[in-house]
Amino acid sequence: MSRQLFWKMCIIFATGVVALFYFINLLTSRTEEGMSMLALEHRQQITDWGRRAEKMYKSGDIVRLSQFLEALKQQENTWVSVVSFDYANVAGDPIKEVYQGDPMFGRSVDWKIHLYLDYNPVMEVAFENVRANFLIQLPKRMRPGAYWRYIQLTIQIIIPTILLALLCVLFYRYIMKPLLQLQSATRLFSEGQLDSRASEFMGKRNDEFSDLAKTFDDMASRIGEQILNQRQLIADLSHELRTPLTRLDIALATVNDEQASGNIKRIERESKHIRRLVEDTLSLAWIENEKPKLKNESLDLIDLLDVLITDATFEFPDKNMRSQLPDTALIENSNHRALGQAIENILRNALRYTPKDKVVEITLLVKNDQYEIAILDRGPGVPEDLLQTIFKPFFRVDKSRERNGNSFGLGLALAQRQLSAIRAEVKASNRKGGGLAMIITIPKK
Repeated sequence: MSRQLFWKMCIIFATGVVALFYFINLLTSRTEEGMSMLALEHRQQITDWGRRAEKMYKSGDIVRLSQFLEALKQQENTWVSVVSFDYANVAGDPIKEVYQGDPMFGRSVDWKIHLYLDYNPVMEVAFENVRANFLIQLPKRMRPGAYWRYIQLTIQIIIPTILLALLCVLFYRYIMKPLLQLQSATRLFSEGQLDSRASEFMGKRNDEFSDLAKTFDDMASRIGEQILNQRQLIADLSHELRTPLTRLDIALATVNDEQASGNIKRIERESKHIRRLVEDTLSLAWIENEKPKLKNESLDLIDLLDVLITDATFEFPDKNMRSQLPDTALIENSNHRALGQAIENILRNALRYTPKDKVVEITLLVKNDQYEIAILDRGPGVPEDLLQTIFKPFFRVDKSRERNGNSFGLGLALAQRQLSAIRAEVKASNRKGGGLAMIITIPKK
């Protein structure tokens, strides 16, 4: 198996993680640097204050200079002063002790302001041609990076989370695309399109998924061939058995020899049994293989039950039936043939094993959005551990029910699969006092 997907994943993840760290580091440093600079209007404002103070200082109007500095101090709620190069106070506030002896405590307005300082630095505007400076502790309103903590949180947590989520989405789509394509091919194959192949959906991929698609195609080819062979076998069996049986029926119909009448009747009966066996087997095989959805008719369930009960009365004249049915029971998206054959097989099964002095009960109840048909017999019942097994083809409960030459063990199996094709179901349970209860649940729509 090729490992191209593995190497692609390694490259994508390694490249993505390295690129993410580099991008976050670059974005953080660039943003921090940009936010460390004073705004242009604030630089200009401090410079203007310095030039005004310089003008007053050079004119010798120290009183006016002091008044200007005091007004500026009150306005900005900060420390402001004019000092000589030897740190002698000229006007304004005296130099704080923390700055005494530090020749670099005054900062140019073009310098960066450290975003992590707990205090505002002192800004300096040097006077031209005189040995004095205008100093002001940066007003709070001018401090850059007021939202730095939030921006830092966004850059280092929120943005990486979003980028990683996008990377996960892209990776998920990259992984899920071939899986969905394989799912589509599998669904088409399960729906009966035996020529469906996964490789047709993979394009030019050449990785583990394409290997999986090839494996699926090999499996589909083998299974499709087996199904086609099985269908052909059933078709051949149908042809080979029905043709001689038809000839046998024709031959029997033309024989009038009274001496051979006993044997002929036996042959005729066996011929009918074989025909029924063939037809039921073929019907069961068709339902098992094709999984048809027979949901194209609307009908009245009561009308159908009346016909089936009438036919059963004619077929089993020595058996007793009692029905309790409403006036009408309309159903949609069903199939009268499949439903009728299923109920008929279950009803025949109940009549076949119910003694002559007992009664088979047939009831229909409405429960929410479905109908429930109960066919209750008084036969010997079925062991609890075999209640599901009775729906398997050719199964008979020899120890509990009398083997009947007219039964091949296909009736209940065929009935269950016919009901499943119209979204109905049947369940079996033993009755108190003996007998079997067959409950058929049919949706209204």
